[in-house]
Amino acid sequence: MTATQILLLIAAYFGVLILISYFTGKEDSNASFFSGEKSSPWYVVAFGMVGASLSGVTFISVPGWVEGAKFGYMQVVFGYLVGYFVIAYVLMPIYYRLNVTSIYQYLENRFGVVSYKTGAFFFFISRILGASFRLYLVAIVLQKFVFNDLGVPFFVTVVLSILLIWLYTFRGGIKTIVWTDTLQTLFMLIAVFVAIILITNKLDWSVSEFLASNELTNYNKIFFTDSFLDKGHFIKSFLGGLFIAICMTGLDQDMMQKNLTCKTLKDAQKNMVTFSIVLVAVNFVFLLLGALLYIYAEKYNITIPLLDGKVKTDLLFPEIALNGGLSISLAIVFLLGLIAAAYSSADSALTSLTTSFCIDFLGIEKRPVEEQKGLRKKTHIFMSIVLVIVIVIFKYILDSSVIDNLLKVAGYTYGPLLGLFAFGIITKRKIQDKYSWIVALVAVTASYLIGTIPKESIGGYVIGYELLIINGFLTFLGLLLISSKTQKPEELNGALY
Repeated sequence: MTATQILLLIAAYFGVLILISYFTGKEDSNASFFSGEKSSPWYVVAFGMVGASLSGVTFISVPGWVEGAKFGYMQVVFGYLVGYFVIAYVLMPIYYRLNVTSIYQYLENRFGVVSYKTGAFFFFISRILGASFRLYLVAIVLQKFVFNDLGVPFFVTVVLSILLIWLYTFRGGIKTIVWTDTLQTLFMLIAVFVAIILITNKLDWSVSEFLASNELTNYNKIFFTDSFLDKGHFIKSFLGGLFIAICMTGLDQDMMQKNLTCKTLKDAQKNMVTFSIVLVAVNFVFLLLGALLYIYAEKYNITIPLLDGKVKTDLLFPEIALNGGLSISLAIVFLLGLIAAAYSSADSALTSLTTSFCIDFLGIEKRPVEEQKGLRKKTHIFMSIVLVIVIVIFKYILDSSVIDNLLKVAGYTYGPLLGLFAFGIITKRKIQDKYSWIVALVAVTASYLIGTIPKESIGGYVIGYELLIINGFLTFLGLLLISSKTQKPEELNGALY
């Protein structure tokens, strides 16, 4: 496809999203923007969450990761599954009982204002970095395959990407996102299945022949149990996945904001359970696609693309889809899938960042009513600018798989949230709230130092995704040190007792 054709396809796609936003954002109210007026059908939320959870990271980065990690990512995915059940039956009942708009309001109920602001701050950092990782992926693909030919600089590509998101989210917010995510998930799943069918046909295989092929056995190892010292050992990956799911979904305003738009707790739980089961199957399909891409690349001597002189496995899928000698049909569905995958998470991230900043930091609900809408819109623009700056910075500092970087960052930024929520839910103790931010900062610093210990110094042990657990545990211990027995039952809001 030519650059012009790709741009026309993108324009048509966003035209549809803007049309959806027109119908869902007519009220343009804060209640609609922040909570969708709690009127979303659970099955619509569940389907849309598949795309939001997978995002461009899964769509591009997971297939590209197969060469080095095989199907080991499934070990993490199995951990996700258990984590989602914890979210459905431990965290969701608390959120619905307290009727929160921002889930970090729980921390204010349980501990106090400082803990509340601390939790919101770490979400804010986590989501800015996570959303930027995802948008960076789509930006580098568009840059390499479209805008380089047109002489457009990377900065402009990023600005255009954020502007398109802003156009269809600035009125309806989460109410619009619930419905656009559904469409985007559909496009993404169609793209991956069409890609598998077209590539297998090109290789003169049926899908069943591909699944039975000797070539697939070079990539399809799932369980790694040889050495516990390795980063990818099953136990470490499974536990890491479990806690990543709890943190990056259950303790994340972005993901939970969608769930909290369901009418009842029961509907939200049905949404979470359905979504979690579907997600396992879809992740496996993406890994199959990854293996197929490497088999195809080897047969037709397609090299992994470079970006700024560095090998980028994340670009293998777009390279084959757009320049791999396949039909234009694959190019079209790939681009639709890529855009859908990237923006299905990025749009909700922008909305949740706006929500969190307005509720958690600006106290918008306590402001005069006539100021609230204007303040929300200004915050939405501010968040857009922040994302642009961070994405441009990523272009010059990232040198490995985006999904690997994303999960590494989660280990540092979500650890304090894990510790704070775990301490509040599991124990009956009261903390000295004014010191909670110090505990969180010390835990992150200590975790970072632990993560940089050379493996030779700890008997060859490679620290992987369990760093998130270590971080959360250190936060928990720190809170224990600044806590005392609680004498007043009413101060235990949200504790399990």
